[in-house]
Amino acid sequence: MLTGKRILFIITGGIAAYKSLELIRRLRDAGAAVTPVMTRAAAEFVTPLSVSSLAGETVHQDLFDLTQESEIGHIQLSRSADLVVVAPATADIMAKLAQGQANDLATTLLLATDTPVLMAPAMNVRMWDHPATQRNLRQLRDDGVAFVGPNSGGMACGEFGVGRMAEPAEIMAAISEHFGPKPLVGRRVLVTSGPTHEPIDPVRYIANRSSGAQGAAIAAALRDLGADVMFVTGPADAPTPQGVTEIRVETAAQMMAAVMDQLPVDAAIFAAAVADWRVENASSQKVKKVAGALPALSLTENPDILAHVAQLTDQRPALVVGFAAETNDVIENATAKRHRKGCDWIVANDVSPETGIMGGSENQVNLITDSGATPWPRLSKVETGQKLAQAIADHFQTTGAK
Repeated sequence: MLTGKRILFIITGGIAAYKSLELIRRLRDAGAAVTPVMTRAAAEFVTPLSVSSLAGETVHQDLFDLTQESEIGHIQLSRSADLVVVAPATADIMAKLAQGQANDLATTLLLATDTPVLMAPAMNVRMWDHPATQRNLRQLRDDGVAFVGPNSGGMACGEFGVGRMAEPAEIMAAISEHFGPKPLVGRRVLVTSGPTHEPIDPVRYIANRSSGAQGAAIAAALRDLGADVMFVTGPADAPTPQGVTEIRVETAAQMMAAVMDQLPVDAAIFAAAVADWRVENASSQKVKKVAGALPALSLTENPDILAHVAQLTDQRPALVVGFAAETNDVIENATAKRHRKGCDWIVANDVSPETGIMGGSENQVNLITDSGATPWPRLSKVETGQKLAQAIADHFQTTGAK
């Protein structure tokens, strides 16, 4: 995939530096040559020996290495790579590059390079949200620097929010996107994601445990393959990927309207966990608790978005993919659902509590098509999204569907 590509890999001083070891391994496995550079702070988190062993090359650390600098080594390093990757990219190195500083080897390389730069930020949520960091982010983007992440989640400092470095699989996808073909260029794809919230009153609602992580991963993977992605999302925990068109909704009825507004599309992937019912008599005011008296909630069915789109006679997408979250008889129930809804594929998974899949970071699915059920291994949701996006790309290339 990356055979013959040369990656200048800069590791800076953050706790997420441990992920860089896995990323170097993946790059080497994909055929890339990795030239590692470490800041002094990076060596506080991972050892140069570990990095060098995985990269198969000497780690560069010192701007004033007389042996190399006699031949202006830092300029050669900055120009010989096909891509410069900074992972993790701390707030400090982002600030230095945005301001044009060059006071160590890493910053000098970044300022001297004429090679594309990809950064994977990692920092405390408050640091990421700080106006100075966001100002530097805007400047770097204007300067042509590409970014992957950061993600939302728990951090080593104990806080929760946006600031976690993207996972190695996500960074690999961004690197592959930079170099690789984009088989879905010119394709318009719709993805639904997250839960829906069906109001009981202005402060209470019916929902489910969906985080939206799988839908977001699918949207990002389709984007990376060149698709123009329409991302219709309920109130999910997972952030919307950059580079897609986001349409935010709350209820199933709003999601249905948003989906219909986006047609026609080449493919539609319905990963959202839409509530099956809504409260027919939702109150416009907060329902007060009265001792001994339970409120009467009258439920009615929500629109079946997947079935409606799959059974359209006009503007039906060439490929309609549904999801089936089951707790028992997964293959049987999902196969029946595919026939009942009229969709082309169903992605079926077991969301029993003991699997840890609902709201977790991994997924294990079966892809159900006309050919039967194909089991996929347990993967991260990012990798599952990439595998599904590639399957969609392969489908269009094989069928030539318009």
